[in-house]
Amino acid sequence: MKKIVFQGEPGANSHIACADVYPDYEAVPAPTFEDCFQAMSRGDVDLAMIPIENSLAGRVADIHHLLPDSGLHIIGEYFLPIRFQLMALKGATLETIKTVESHVHALGQCRRIMREHGYRAIVAGDTAGAARIISETDDLTRAALAPRFAAEIYGLDILAENVEDAAHNTTRFVILSREPAHAAYGAGPVITTFVFRVRNIPAALYKALGGFATNGINMTKLESYQLDGRFSATRFYVDVEGHPQDSGLAHALEELAFFSAELRILGVYPAAPFRADVVAPR
Repeated sequence: MKKIVFQGEPGANSHIACADVYPDYEAVPAPTFEDCFQAMSRGDVDLAMIPIENSLAGRVADIHHLLPDSGLHIIGEYFLPIRFQLMALKGATLETIKTVESHVHALGQCRRIMREHGYRAIVAGDTAGAARIISETDDLTRAALAPRFAAEIYGLDILAENVEDAAHNTTRFVILSREPAHAAYGAGPVITTFVFRVRNIPAALYKALGGFATNGINMTKLESYQLDGRFSATRFYVDVEGHPQDSGLAHALEELAFFSAELRILGVYPAAPFRADVVAPR
């Protein structure tokens, strides 16, 4: 059986994403993102399911540093609506609970129920890990915020459903492979992801990005981050709509390369159907 690695414990949102997209694969948990990338590099697993950004919490910063130099390739994306359940041991009630444990982002995304009941937040390393820890106690005053899958795995009761503050809370995952697998040209909407560093010349970034505007390329993501703690070395991470064989994107990338000290395509992959379902704000 083929394997797909994810960061976290069984029952985590990343585990759910693996099961949704690759139900025939064995989902393999790993403690950290570095462990996920190492498992891929060693050949222990076939694919990796990695969160890259959340609609509320923003980007997953570690990935922007790990991915470009990993030698891995993006072959797909998946958008997972995030739903948190308040769960505890059998016999617990909303009234017996005093503390709620979860990942810091989950706690921050479920402030309303915390305030309503006066619960004290305790930060844990992982949502599903918090559920596992609660299941190993006999304390009816402790609860966890985690996905429904975690309650099923660890035998916990759900005391309150879908307690996230924002219904649009969504995490975008990228699927990584050791081998490139570019989407076929003309087979449907495509996302191209790349990183670049501009040359150290005046107005280099303005000139480098101008080709995307003049060629009508929709840039859906542009993020910068420092390299090795040096403020003079900035790398940019970019998602655009289109295939490198499209004439407009080909011209834009050619212009970008002229003004860049580095340009590397990380993936050319089918756009997730979720993108088409999102209604543009008026």
